Amino acid sequence: DRPLIKVNCGAITPTLIESELFGHEKGAFTGAHKQRQGHFELADGGTIFLDEVGELPLDAQVKLLRVLQEHEISRLGSESSIKVDVRVIAATNRDLVDMVEKNQFRMDLFYRLNVFPLTVPPLRDRREDIPLLVAKFLSDQARAQGRSFSRVSDDGMQLLMAYHWPGNIRELQNVIERAAILARDKVVPIAPHLVNSGIGAGAEISTSNAGASREPVEELVALAENEARYIRRVLDHTGWAIAGKGGAAEILDLPASTLRSRMKKLGIERDA
Repeated sequence: DRPLIKVNCGAITPTLIESELFGHEKGAFTGAHKQRQGHFELADGGTIFLDEVGELPLDAQVKLLRVLQEHEISRLGSESSIKVDVRVIAATNRDLVDMVEKNQFRMDLFYRLNVFPLTVPPLRDRREDIPLLVAKFLSDQARAQGRSFSRVSDDGMQLLMAYHWPGNIRELQNVIERAAILARDKVVPIAPHLVNSGIGAGAEISTSNAGASREPVEELVALAENEARYIRRVLDHTGWAIAGKGGAAEILDLPASTLRSRMKKLGIERDA
């Protein structure tokens, strides 16, 4: 059983990325109270998956290139090298060729990583995968919440199949997570605002795969009424907690000040 280490490069602050990847010695920086192995050391003899590799800062790209060329790393605060035998798999949704041309990504690192490229089509070009992904994400949410979900509602699945998914799989996963949190029964409804959350007014919703209905989704509901109803439902779910961990603003992916402004505009107040 060889190690498989997954690292989301976009989720680590630039000041910590080198320590996370390559480790550090005690006293290497403020807060480094003890020696720590990095992800590459932990993956020695196995595989490391660098997700969102396009988010790596340039100085970290230099050190990653060294790992690929010399098969060795140096912990922060150390002058010695450590040999590592690691297979590197990298993924990104950024256009690395464009980033190379703009000097945002090193050309030599790009060619080192681009030995065996695999391009995954956007979700809108493989809609047949949506039901399978929905089932997987519902199962994940059932396990995380300690609940049981059977499926997404028929109307909800039509919305999911018709939407163009600019955020691809992560956006779909986010929609299912929110819908599962709000669901009261085993069949999970998908509110239109969940699918359109965070997308500008110019977002396109195709109706070619939406069954018999050919009307744009926006015309099926009174927008303000639906928004107010949805916000109330989220607030009821959080006990009317707006800010903080698990609050309505976090679930809706909005700043708390923006949510309060929307509540005032829509006349949303807690019942006495």
